[in-house]
Amino acid sequence: MVFWRKKKSEDRLDEEQRDEKLLHPEGEPELEPSTDQDNADISEDLRESELEESETDILDELDEIPVPSHGSMDDYREQEDLSDHSDEGGWLSRLTKGLSKSTTKITKGIGDVLTKSKLDQESLDNLEEVLVAADLGPKTAAKVIEAFSKDRFGKEVSEEEIKEALAGNIEDVLSPVAKFLNIEKPEKGPFVILFCGVNGTGKTTTIGKYANYLRQSQRLKVMVAAGDTFRAAAIEQLAEWTKRSGAELYQKDLGADAASVAFESYEKAEKEGYDVLMIDTAGRLQKKANLMEELSKIPRVLKKKDENLPHATLLVLDATTGQNAFSQLDTFKETVNVSGLIVTKLDGSAKGGVLVGLADQYGIPVHAIGVGEQIDDLQPFSAKDYARSLMGLE
Repeated sequence: MVFWRKKKSEDRLDEEQRDEKLLHPEGEPELEPSTDQDNADISEDLRESELEESETDILDELDEIPVPSHGSMDDYREQEDLSDHSDEGGWLSRLTKGLSKSTTKITKGIGDVLTKSKLDQESLDNLEEVLVAADLGPKTAAKVIEAFSKDRFGKEVSEEEIKEALAGNIEDVLSPVAKFLNIEKPEKGPFVILFCGVNGTGKTTTIGKYANYLRQSQRLKVMVAAGDTFRAAAIEQLAEWTKRSGAELYQKDLGADAASVAFESYEKAEKEGYDVLMIDTAGRLQKKANLMEELSKIPRVLKKKDENLPHATLLVLDATTGQNAFSQLDTFKETVNVSGLIVTKLDGSAKGGVLVGLADQYGIPVHAIGVGEQIDDLQPFSAKDYARSLMGLE
């Protein structure tokens, strides 16, 4: 029995040796030691790193953010605004064309409503929904439809009559806020305008266009202060726009305190007899408390020169943001006492009705609107022109 077991063991050993020769011929390099354990350690390290917060994650949760966020696309859009564009006709035609997205949305809705020969309550409700969809907001839409329905309920109306009537009602809402910014140079120093807004609203291009308007239409001597000191691109773009408008640029080094830029630019403008000083500021999200506090520092510093400074604080709003514009206005108004609005990018928005809602809910003057990229595409706000263009009427 012992002999048999020994013989069996020898046979198994011979078989294993033959298999080994087949799998690993003579002269084949030996395999490196297994790294499974190392991989396990690395995997464990990776798992731990995934659980750890990155610097970006931590910054996102901080109450204080070092600099305002500004994406590369914002630089692209602003650079695009600097390019030349061919003339597209007079201001009114450009306004009508610029509001075409909003107009199409409204007029299509009106056409869908006219399935009956007479206006009944269902038709009025549907019209109200059309205006809400165009971002007038529920309260303003209800107000406009109430005024519209007083003399027309139960009567036969055409699509053209509806548009004419709605344009008139919207004009009534807009007329109280359609106020030209009256610039009167004080006895001492320039008239100071502080510009503010969130990232990407077009503050830089708006300042350039507005400077051009003041110089060309009112023959005023204008200085622009580069208060967005966080981005080199912002200063470069502002320099290009001021050059095109013929205004003077005041700037300091990148990273300089924005309030000091405002203060020193005022001293220079006062000394050299400028009529208007326009102060740019960095774009900032309205929910970032520390950045809003930094913005509020600028008026406080200016008031050391004159308690009436700034004479105007303009919030630049991007029409494509729709109802978010209400939140922006709430916060900026509380922080820097916004005195007027400039609404931009109406040519890229199907939400042109938001301006009607803002006018109705806040009553803050709307000084100018922008519907294009040309330097003269920023013009004083006209309630009648806007209301009729919004309805697709000449």
